[in-house]
Amino acid sequence: MLRNTQRVLVWDGLVRLFHWGLLVAVAFSYYTTKTDGAPFLFPIEVHAQAGYIIIGLLVFRVIWGFVGSFYARFSTFLYPPSKTAVYAKALLIRRASPYASHNPLGGWMVILLLLSLAFQSVSGLFLSDDIFFQGPLYSFVGRDISREIASLHALNSDFLLILIGLHVAALVAHKLLGEGLVSAMVTGAKRFQQPPVDLVSARIRVRRVQAGAALLIAVGVTGWLWFY
Repeated sequence: MLRNTQRVLVWDGLVRLFHWGLLVAVAFSYYTTKTDGAPFLFPIEVHAQAGYIIIGLLVFRVIWGFVGSFYARFSTFLYPPSKTAVYAKALLIRRASPYASHNPLGGWMVILLLLSLAFQSVSGLFLSDDIFFQGPLYSFVGRDISREIASLHALNSDFLLILIGLHVAALVAHKLLGEGLVSAMVTGAKRFQQPPVDLVSARIRVRRVQAGAALLIAVGVTGWLWFY
């Protein structure tokens, strides 16, 4: 039994670095398309470079989702539809159990966000504005297909904004319920009044070989796109 609260270290340093790096890159990407891009001389290039960074970050997160620390792994926070439905029903009547990692609904929201971000950033590689920018993979598809991809790129941009809005709303809702998800992504730790469903006694371990390999691959992908 817990006396008052229990502090659980959930997010390793690399997960937190990924999260805040992704936030900054997405913010730059949005800024350079929804404004005049000042003070950047060629905002479309900054937009593209932010996309390259996002791709590198996503590559890292996918790898880390399989070989990373316990709570960072997809297998830890992805639940089958049946368990997700049970959690959703319990949440509606405010009887949902706490989770150290993402809860069942939150886990699938993470996957939706990652997929939408992946499509947005990868589709940008096939685009061109015919003046200042031509994506690294534009030559593989040509103008007509590129324009079709551009339409999907714009459509997914709106969908991504909806997902981000839902994500922010969830953060606020959790805060009102006493769970500070933002602070947890800063410190790496969460506090619980009752043991979370996915609590493990072992310490979070970040294996240096896997971490180094994941970072090296991510940096390599970003560098190749940047200087292609």
